[in-house]
Amino acid sequence: MSRIGFLLKRAARMDYRKMWATTDFLKERSGKSRPWLMQDMLRCAVKYNAGYMDYKIAEMYRLNDAQKRTVITRGISNSIVRRMNDKAYWHFFDDKAQFNRTFSKYVTRDWLMIGPDTRTEDLDALIRKHDALIGKPLEGSSGQGIQKYTSADWTGGAKAFLDRLHTDGIGILEEVVIQHPRMAEMCPTSVNTCRIATLLGDKQQGIVYAFLRIGNGKVMDNVDCGGMAARIDLDSGTLLTVGADKQGNTYEKHPITGTPIIGFTIPFWEEAKAMCLEAAQIVPQLRFVAWDVAITENGPTFIEGNSFPSHAVPQFAAHYPDGIGILPEFRKFIDV
Repeated sequence: MSRIGFLLKRAARMDYRKMWATTDFLKERSGKSRPWLMQDMLRCAVKYNAGYMDYKIAEMYRLNDAQKRTVITRGISNSIVRRMNDKAYWHFFDDKAQFNRTFSKYVTRDWLMIGPDTRTEDLDALIRKHDALIGKPLEGSSGQGIQKYTSADWTGGAKAFLDRLHTDGIGILEEVVIQHPRMAEMCPTSVNTCRIATLLGDKQQGIVYAFLRIGNGKVMDNVDCGGMAARIDLDSGTLLTVGADKQGNTYEKHPITGTPIIGFTIPFWEEAKAMCLEAAQIVPQLRFVAWDVAITENGPTFIEGNSFPSHAVPQFAAHYPDGIGILPEFRKFIDV
């Protein structure tokens, strides 16, 4: 799709009420007038394929043109995914049960697909083995539809629990991942996962970026559920930046646990990188994948992989204090 076509499509679907509310937020954050912000947002849309949320998250109002050219906006991200990932193979990642089967070597937990053919005896065996389970829709993103169940939810037996799972729209039931004690020091209420993006580029293959997603009191660590993220140094596994959330709030220490964020080191980092690089070769028709990796006492394990990686976390302004965004890292792998 051409840039003009993309902009027209976005304009037709845009939530103008939310855009207006975003300019209210940005007026307070930037000190700029609404007319100035509106014209600059329009300019960034035309020149850099930036939506109003891109503009907000990357704080593009503070950037000069050279810096703005380094931001991975939605339009640029979409073009990379279309170019690198054959849609005929997305199902290996978008269907969570198929993902678990395809990458079973790296999914080290019990799980059961929930559907019309699910046998009550199989569910009964699973609930007898575990005190808590995580239920997810077979497809979806941003943590939507994910629920945690405990033994109190299946006191009526496997048949009644299966009926409830169908009602709740659950497509897969999984053993709860117990994260490494060091990772729990950051935030114990959620499994804090590493988002590691691999890119099988024309120039080179490898890891293009990595961030630690950190919960903020909820079960999910996802930034769309109130969580935050910090950038990981690819060589050492150490956090390089403050934590930042989608509202632009920044944290030097976790607001609940008080754990320092900058300098925090991920256990089993080399193993986590090796796992992602190995797994990236299994479905090579998807050349750009963002893997969500949990770190347990026994090493890394996959939570899921993303065939259409979110571009939000890699453009948080707090991760780039010099205003130079993530696109130069992509350009080491592909022409963008």
